[in-house]
Amino acid sequence: MTIYALSSGSGVSGIAVIRVSGTKTKKIISTLINGDLPSPRIATLKKFNKINTSELIDEGILIWFPGPESYTGEDMAEIHVHGSVAVVRAILNQFSKMENCRLAEPGEFTKIAFQNEKINLLKAESISDLVSAETEIQRQQAVKIMSGKSSEKFNSLREKLLKILSNIEAKIDFPEEDLPEDVIKNIKTESKKIRNEIEKILNDQKVGERIREGFKIAIIGPTNAGKSSLLNYLSDRDVAIVSEIAGTTRDVIEAHLNLDGYPVVISDTAGIRESKDEIEKKGIKLALKRAEDADLNIIVIEPKSVDFTGFLNDILSDKSIIVINKIDLGYNNINQQIKKFNPIFLSIKNETNLDELINRIKEKLKNKFITSNDTLITRERHRQSLEACVSHLKNFEEKNSKEDFDKGAEDLRLATRHLGMIVGKVDVEEILGSIFSDFCIGK
Repeated sequence: MTIYALSSGSGVSGIAVIRVSGTKTKKIISTLINGDLPSPRIATLKKFNKINTSELIDEGILIWFPGPESYTGEDMAEIHVHGSVAVVRAILNQFSKMENCRLAEPGEFTKIAFQNEKINLLKAESISDLVSAETEIQRQQAVKIMSGKSSEKFNSLREKLLKILSNIEAKIDFPEEDLPEDVIKNIKTESKKIRNEIEKILNDQKVGERIREGFKIAIIGPTNAGKSSLLNYLSDRDVAIVSEIAGTTRDVIEAHLNLDGYPVVISDTAGIRESKDEIEKKGIKLALKRAEDADLNIIVIEPKSVDFTGFLNDILSDKSIIVINKIDLGYNNINQQIKKFNPIFLSIKNETNLDELINRIKEKLKNKFITSNDTLITRERHRQSLEACVSHLKNFEEKNSKEDFDKGAEDLRLATRHLGMIVGKVDVEEILGSIFSDFCIGK
């Protein structure tokens, strides 16, 4: 089967890039240009015609990538034409008329590249993250993963586990052959060392996931303090309804923002107060839950509500920034106890001190989440595989201490398998290869 798709995104553009990949690529492209294909990997000017009438569709660039030296590992071509909707539709329509040629599914070109071992799963995921990156920090993280450091780390740990497993497999298969004492000792020390290393990787405050998905910031506080106005200001658009009527916001309203390079998901929440309204009470409950789950809370109050001590005592923590809004109305009678929390005095209405708030947010995020260490985990899938690997290694160590190698080997196999799942490499034959290279079996 041969697949095709517009790769440059929909909409009018100066240039559109259409990709074709599969066994019939050469025949399909030859039919479209009514001639032979150009030399591989050389951009060549060609005329693209309708297949039945030879009517000219457009003139553009054709690049031919014969497999396996292509992105997908198959025969592949790229067509660069003018980016009008009519031109793109006309070319895609020609492909649809050809036998065994269909529109590609989302991510199918990269999926084929993985299946043909052109890339591993981590690189495939990083390509998706790079395409979706909206901020500089997201771009940097995706590029680091693409460079292969994460793959090298996980493959290295996996190879060490395979080495241990090969020794145990040899002990099980050839019980009459005693393994040297230093090998037995090495099995115990190495497995524990690998487990400690993985636990260290897991203890990363989920920085990678936070960068990829956005830091979670909750705007919370009593009614009519200016929470929705703050969300609208930071979003630079009217995301939430602003009204003088208390309790206007009932549900959680989210906005995904690029805050000077930091990807953030800011949530406006229901005003916290005593209420008999069932819908409002549910909104307040959601607000408190969102505050609990957030990476950072912006607590918005106003001069007349600074004695809201019950609410403040429950929600204040090291992940909080206190904002006293409406200083244009005066703030001479503010409780001295509030000042010890280093609040930011601002007026959203007059746009006073809002830059100070943005700088404080960035400082909090940077100090808490941005580290000098390489990010290795960027998805929940990676974390779950590593946690499962640690669990099986603990089981292995427990059985290994009793020298119950038969049962321990299965735990080690599972640990190795979970590490392999991260990069998409799970192959039992590698264990056999390690045995043959390290032991003279059959001598």
